[in-house]
Amino acid sequence: MRVLSIVHQADAGSGVFAEAVAARGHELDEWRPPESAPPELEPYEAVLVFGGGMHADQEDRHPWLRGEKELLRSVRACELPVLGVCLGSQLLSEAAGSPPRRAAEPEIGWHEVTLTPDGRDDPLLGPLPSRFEALQWHSYEFMLPPGALPLARSPRCLQAYRLPGRGWGLQFHAEVVRESVDGWLERYSTDEDTVRAGIEPDHIRAQTDRRISAWNELGVAICDRFLAEAESG
Repeated sequence: MRVLSIVHQADAGSGVFAEAVAARGHELDEWRPPESAPPELEPYEAVLVFGGGMHADQEDRHPWLRGEKELLRSVRACELPVLGVCLGSQLLSEAAGSPPRRAAEPEIGWHEVTLTPDGRDDPLLGPLPSRFEALQWHSYEFMLPPGALPLARSPRCLQAYRLPGRGWGLQFHAEVVRESVDGWLERYSTDEDTVRAGIEPDHIRAQTDRRISAWNELGVAICDRFLAEAESG
């Protein structure tokens, strides 16, 4: 199976999801929208969409967003299995009819996420604990797309949804590797939203030290279950 990975910037890549793809013997092709035109979807049987420092409504600043949004509408139209993370989940929700919006406040660091009743029955999230600490790094949020099921929430916003036809969005960074977190923390002062959140980099770094190994196992397992859904036809 060939899997398309949509990566918006180098430090927000496929992460441990790439490990899950390789472990199942599949091929992962990376597309970076800022660098080239959208690929043809015909060779692919699943799509992963990742995060980035840009926002879904910044088409004037990032014109390539228009092409990516059109591609994601095509992904939905042909019912390709798709899993979006953070910005990817917001772009996917827009493609499904629900544009994201700026959140009341940024959510950055490790925050508790709670599964909904639908989440506890979901094939991707159902095996997770009903409550867990998740790595967050976002200042926008998605609203529930038409026909979608809410799968998880935090005190601040909706955290996961499932679309009809094997589509999922995760606001939390299930894919992230330690190197990416380190890079985000090193450059946090260049992002006005991150500064506005008043984060404590050393505190987040220490939490990440304690949690990243188990978190990566959780992320691999989520992606593995997504790939199993894609393989099921």
